[in-house]
Amino acid sequence: MSDIINYYNQFDEWGRLEREPIEFQVNWHYIKRYLPPAGNILDNGAGPGKYSIKLAMEGYRVTLTDLTPKLVEIAKEKAEEFHLENHFSDFLVADARDLSGIQDEQFDAALMLGPMYHLQEEADRIKAIRELHRVTKKNGLVFIAFMPRIKHILTSLMYPENWKPNNQMKSIQQFNDTGSFNHQEAGRFTGAYYFNIEEIKPFMEAHGFESLELIGSNVASILNKENWDYWKDKGEQEYKNLIDLLIEKANDPYILGISSHLLYIGVKK
Repeated sequence: MSDIINYYNQFDEWGRLEREPIEFQVNWHYIKRYLPPAGNILDNGAGPGKYSIKLAMEGYRVTLTDLTPKLVEIAKEKAEEFHLENHFSDFLVADARDLSGIQDEQFDAALMLGPMYHLQEEADRIKAIRELHRVTKKNGLVFIAFMPRIKHILTSLMYPENWKPNNQMKSIQQFNDTGSFNHQEAGRFTGAYYFNIEEIKPFMEAHGFESLELIGSNVASILNKENWDYWKDKGEQEYKNLIDLLIEKANDPYILGISSHLLYIGVKK
């Protein structure tokens, strides 16, 4: 995990969600649709705490965890900046595969919007899901982010030099078979795992969850800067209409493969 920790030490994840707000807006729309009106929420693998802060602003009691100590510190600073410290139960440096510092069935809902990107071994993916199951209350909701394999194949074909070694068909075919991606260049997004879309719901259901929805968090990743500028120049209302359309279409199963991220919504049985 050292390469992954090093990557997130230097990567501005809070800024990414500010610069590319569609993913956050789509996810939040669906998270808020399903959340109970109040309760204890776990944000597991929270990064710098963008979702945690929003949850705290909405009045929820939040426990934040992340593997990267620097990001946990940033999350604490953000909570202080927004005067929300009293809405947080704890800030923990923790691996999603081992939440032994948290007792069973503590949370009315749990978010895990990052760890599944970086667990290349199936045994590790199962550990993380079982830990999330353990700490969530019966009938509690879970919101888990995945990355779709087909999208990364398409991205590699479009921008091969940005995704070495996927600048060779042999490497792309290997990725297609395994779902594991290790960037050839130091300091880039690496140690990643991408799911086949049709495997996500069965995987979750095999480990104690009932599936509610699977949505495309960012189908707009197919749009470039010129596309965005065009719609922004149309005015605030037209841009809002675009966002509303993307939210509406997010749960269309026919477009999940063009989204850079997916959000699974389920309930603990």
